Amino acid sequence: MTRRSRPDDRVYRFLTRTGLLLRRLFGIRVIVTGREHLPAAGPLNGASRRAVPGTGAVIAITHFGYLDFAFAEMLLWRTSRAQLRFLIHQGAADHWLARPVVSAAGHVIVPHGDRSGTYDAAVAKLRAGEYIGILPEAGVSRSFRVRECRTGAVRMAAEAGVPIIPVSVWGAHRLLTRHHGFSPFRAWRAPVRIHVGEPLLPEQLPGNGAGPFPDRSGAIHAATDRLRAVLQSGIDTATADFPLRPGSGSWWMPAHLGGGAPSETERQQMDEAEGPRRARGGRIRHSTP
Repeated sequence: MTRRSRPDDRVYRFLTRTGLLLRRLFGIRVIVTGREHLPAAGPLNGASRRAVPGTGAVIAITHFGYLDFAFAEMLLWRTSRAQLRFLIHQGAADHWLARPVVSAAGHVIVPHGDRSGTYDAAVAKLRAGEYIGILPEAGVSRSFRVRECRTGAVRMAAEAGVPIIPVSVWGAHRLLTRHHGFSPFRAWRAPVRIHVGEPLLPEQLPGNGAGPFPDRSGAIHAATDRLRAVLQSGIDTATADFPLRPGSGSWWMPAHLGGGAPSETERQQMDEAEGPRRARGGRIRHSTP
C-alpha cells in the first residue's frame, strides 16, 4: 500500500487541522468521556486512517448547533486519524465555494429528486470501511434536548452490518447556533463537552447486514428511539459535569434545567408551525441525512 496521500486526504487534513488551530487560538477546552466506545485505531494510508472492509461505522451526532459535527470530526481525527464522510444536500454542494471542497473530501451528495442512489452510496461506503457522519435529528433542536430522529442512521447501519457510535456534543451550541451568531467573547476559553455512548452493535439492529428490509414490524423505529435515548443520555452526562455554571434563564440551557430555551412542547409547536417538512424531522442539509 502506497503511503502517498490521496488528494481528498490532503483537503480533509487541511480542513480538520484548520479547525484544530482555531480551537487552540480561542483556547476552547474539549472534555471527552466514553473514548473507549470509539472504533479502534486501524492501519494508516499515509497520514489518514485506511478504510478496511468490515470496519465501517455510522457516527450519529447530536445537533444543537452548527459546529457539533466539526467537534465530532476533530475527535475522530485526533483519536484515530479517521475521516468522516457526511451527506451533503445538493443545494449546499452547488455553492461555488463548497463545491470543490465537498467533491475533494469524498462526501456524499444528496440530490434534489430521487435519493435512493445517495442511500446506496452511503451503504457502499460503510461496507468498504468508511465512517459516515449523520445528524439523525435532521435539524437544530431549539429545546437543546435531542429531538425526534429520522430512521436513516439505523437503516444504513443495519443494511451495511456496521455499528452506530452515538456522539453527544454539549456546549458547541454556545459558539454558533440558530438565532445566536458566533461571538469571540463566548468562544474564548469556552468548554465543549463530548460524551461517546455505548455503540448500537449490528446484531442489535434490524436486518443485521442482510440487505434491504421492511419496517412494518416497527423494529427500525424502536431502534431509532433507542438511539435517541442514548444520545440524550450522553447529553445528560455532559450537562451534569459541564464546567461552566449558567446564569438563571441562560438561553443555552434547556427549560427543564432552568434555562431559557423553549420547552419540548414549545419546540414541537414551533417545528410544526414551520410546516410538515420541519415537523417530520427536517430537510436533508449539510451533514444532515
